[in-house]
Amino acid sequence: MLKRKDLLGLIDLTAEELTEILDEASQMKKRLKSGNKNLTDLKGKTATILFYENSTRTRTSFELAAKYLGATVINIAAGSSSVAKGETLVDTGKTLDAQLNDFLIMRHPMGGAPYLLAKVAKAGVLNAGDGMNEHPTQALLDMLTMRETFGKLSGLKVAILGDIKHSRVAKSNLFGLKTMGADVYMYAPETLIPKGIDKLGAKLCSTREEALDGADVVMGLRIQLERQQAGNFPTLNEYAEFYGVNGKLLSYAKPNAIIMHPGPVNRGVELTGKVIDHEKSRIEEQVFSGIAVRMAVLKLLNEYREYVK
Repeated sequence: MLKRKDLLGLIDLTAEELTEILDEASQMKKRLKSGNKNLTDLKGKTATILFYENSTRTRTSFELAAKYLGATVINIAAGSSSVAKGETLVDTGKTLDAQLNDFLIMRHPMGGAPYLLAKVAKAGVLNAGDGMNEHPTQALLDMLTMRETFGKLSGLKVAILGDIKHSRVAKSNLFGLKTMGADVYMYAPETLIPKGIDKLGAKLCSTREEALDGADVVMGLRIQLERQQAGNFPTLNEYAEFYGVNGKLLSYAKPNAIIMHPGPVNRGVELTGKVIDHEKSRIEEQVFSGIAVRMAVLKLLNEYREYVK
């Protein structure tokens, strides 16, 4: 049993906990593929989705996951809620708690926000991305996709290229993959490499070829166009030429290597169109894995809530 009320990050999850989530997600995926989308694990429960940032994939994935498990789902857009009137996060959490919500699924631009909410809320808090900190369920769905492809995570070489500095996906993947015994190699312009990431276990590379050499997984990260004005790189075309992944570079990876990206993808920037649409691409599979992972997390957290009552 996953013995915790919340899922806030992967930094403190054990290999046993990660394995439990991935095993449950695999079962959820089988159930979905069989056409079974009317489960009762969360019947009578309420999940409120509170996003302070825009989202398509993560929001809809969490909503579908909760609904497939039988929960009542409430969507709150921060811009049209009392938050716009100046309500604090703590007061929002207390209000939602008073309404007997069972789960609060939150995305917030400030790192650490879900941790603050979890301290004041009796409901289970799920971090759907907090600032530049973590995005745990995205990393879990990435790990599920890798494990289903290779049958394991231990010993894999995972190359991550892109805007690592601002990426919560990169950090959660690093924490989870390292715990499961994989090696994580990273490459990006120096301006997009966060200080100290190597001390957390990342192996920094000086060239794309070094990062991709013998890689089992090639993962591109979205170049956040809104960050370009900060001068992190000259132009998108130059980034694509010197830091993006094309078919020629892909040949450095293992013959059975897979291509991944958390989305949305800037076509022709971090990955060329041919790489995105390559037969080895698992980008669409990642989306499907996301629903199963979020179902698994909700189910396991609910089991713990029922256990400690």
